[in-house]
Amino acid sequence: MSNVIIVGGLDVAELVFYLFFGFFLCLVWYLNRESRREGYPLEHDLTGKVGDDVGRLDFSKPKFFRLPFDRGIYSPEAVPRDALPTNVLPRRASGEPLDVVGDLLNSGLGPASYALRADRPDVDMHNRPRIVPMRIAEHIITEARDTDPRGLPVTGLDDVIAGTVRDIWVDRSEHVVRYLEVSLPEGGIVIVPMQVARLSQRRVHVDAVTGAQIAGGPKLASNDQITLLEEEKVQAYFGAGYLWATPARSEPLL
Repeated sequence: MSNVIIVGGLDVAELVFYLFFGFFLCLVWYLNRESRREGYPLEHDLTGKVGDDVGRLDFSKPKFFRLPFDRGIYSPEAVPRDALPTNVLPRRASGEPLDVVGDLLNSGLGPASYALRADRPDVDMHNRPRIVPMRIAEHIITEARDTDPRGLPVTGLDDVIAGTVRDIWVDRSEHVVRYLEVSLPEGGIVIVPMQVARLSQRRVHVDAVTGAQIAGGPKLASNDQITLLEEEKVQAYFGAGYLWATPARSEPLL
């Protein structure tokens, strides 16, 4: 019995290495599978055609999410792909970027691009619209020592007056100001993100777009709430102004 060999020529370090390699290979396969279950866009950039040339490594079932407040079941793979843009010039063989035609800020392309989110309001834990004007969120008030922007004129980057602040839109969940509601001289309202507004005691200055372009911002379907899709469009419109509001901004600094 003294000559019995239990493990023979087994190299423990080599065995551990092979086990680690196998574990890592399985981990990569698992993560790749999970990423494709959550709506991985297997589509061609130029044509928009959804193809299977980058095939899956398994036959896993699509992932489903049960939405709160009885909003049904959501599956990323069930969402239709975005349609190809029609407001662009044909792509050139040189590989240059797409040339947008028409209204740049409302084009939905480039710096003005946005995601097609659900056309319903974001809600808080009580299933109430999360972002609303202060005339609805009665429990939220402005600090007495701060400047109340309501009633102040709103100017664009060219210092042209676009309208007057009529109300403040606040986030019920986080108690912060999200938008300013601007009343236009010709009638109607437009929502301006607070991130692009500079508040003083005399005016509200929007440095993203010109005074005339403020009036061209996306309009809301309701005067008392904003949907997720409308938020995307508003943020894209004013965000694109930092590059497309004037011809000078579209050119390089040097």
